[in-house]
Amino acid sequence: MSARPDPRTGEDPGGEPPGHQAYGHERQVHRGRGLGEDALAGPGAGPPAPDALARERLARAALTRVLEPGDEHGGRWLRDHGAAGLLDLLTGPESGSAGLSGVGPDRLAGYRRRAAAADPAADLAATEASGGRFVCPAEPDWPRQLDDLGDARPIGLWVRGRPSLRTWALRSVAVVGARACTPYGAHMATDLAAGLAERGWVVVSGAAYGIDGAAHRGVLAAGGATAAVLACGVDTGYPRGHAGLLRRIAEQGLVVGELPPGSHPTRSRFVLRNRVIAALTRGTVVVEAAYRSGSLATARCAQRLGRHTMGVPGPATSGLSAGVHELLRGEAVLVTDADEVVELVGDIGELAPVRRGPVCARDLLAPAAARVLDALPAGRAATAAEVALAAGSDTDEVIGRLYELHSLGFVERQGDAWRLTTRQEEPGTRTGDPRRGGP
Repeated sequence: MSARPDPRTGEDPGGEPPGHQAYGHERQVHRGRGLGEDALAGPGAGPPAPDALARERLARAALTRVLEPGDEHGGRWLRDHGAAGLLDLLTGPESGSAGLSGVGPDRLAGYRRRAAAADPAADLAATEASGGRFVCPAEPDWPRQLDDLGDARPIGLWVRGRPSLRTWALRSVAVVGARACTPYGAHMATDLAAGLAERGWVVVSGAAYGIDGAAHRGVLAAGGATAAVLACGVDTGYPRGHAGLLRRIAEQGLVVGELPPGSHPTRSRFVLRNRVIAALTRGTVVVEAAYRSGSLATARCAQRLGRHTMGVPGPATSGLSAGVHELLRGEAVLVTDADEVVELVGDIGELAPVRRGPVCARDLLAPAAARVLDALPAGRAATAAEVALAAGSDTDEVIGRLYELHSLGFVERQGDAWRLTTRQEEPGTRTGDPRRGGP
């Protein structure tokens, strides 16, 4: 049976899923040094106190209204001063911001005006009221592969949808391409995305017309997991013709953006959004792209970050495939279906990290998932209601946990029922009952 992440829950099953340390061919950093959790509060700082974390979080929310996505001057200031310190410099006396080097006085004055007008508490409250959240670096749900962007790393991410952003990103592939696509391109994007979803992969795209929309719809039709990365506020619903699609994605997956509520897209924001798609995923597949298509920027950024880049070939006479063919003449790999994509990106992170002692698969599960696994009978299938009764939990919670266990290879579906997989193999163990990690 193929694995499929549960669209309704993305809770971390415990610990880092295998492969987090091997995201690119060789871990590379895009312009500027990589930023880790220790960069949250500036140089030389230890773990921040809870009050300091709350202040830093509020400051980061404010700075999403001050700095444009990918602003590397701002990223360097964040690294040097921390978010709260930078906001203090921008809202304090003008003499205090003299140390913010690299930009002219007019641009700095613009930063100061926007900082004075920002109301991060209102933005956070509005986002939470609509069921969204704001995710910051160093928080548990932050996808650490974004740190590869160095000083161009997002200040934070505004998110709609319930699943864990970090967990989903660890097993994700970007599918991007032309807005004005051909029927062939739309068919290939839909089929490819649905196939990836059926194999347990999260499909990330930009929710634009054309290839992006076809990829999202293919995943939704397959009942799989998809995430849309926007160049505007996650509440804005752009393009307007995709407002319904974005609602479905938010219900079944994730809608993600760097910009605060109410922000509208611009040409530069579309271009800079592509770096987030590239950094967030294990690889990028381009389905139809002309020579100057923005999706090629996503692929090139993925290459700089050491991610896999792939292209779906088209007719040699089609201008909408010319950009893809140019990629394929370089470092990109030709793919025609989901199996070929998984063959390439699946080697990244599929091997468990080296451990110092024997670890059973069961040990990596969260307690709630472990209870559901223990409640499944041996040798036969059981409905979700039967498992819920045995686990002492409600059916909706159990269904979510069963999909989680499914995506991890512990269980498989038989119609409307579930059963343990007959064999589970891990590095360093023999096959047997997957609940014990061995015979």
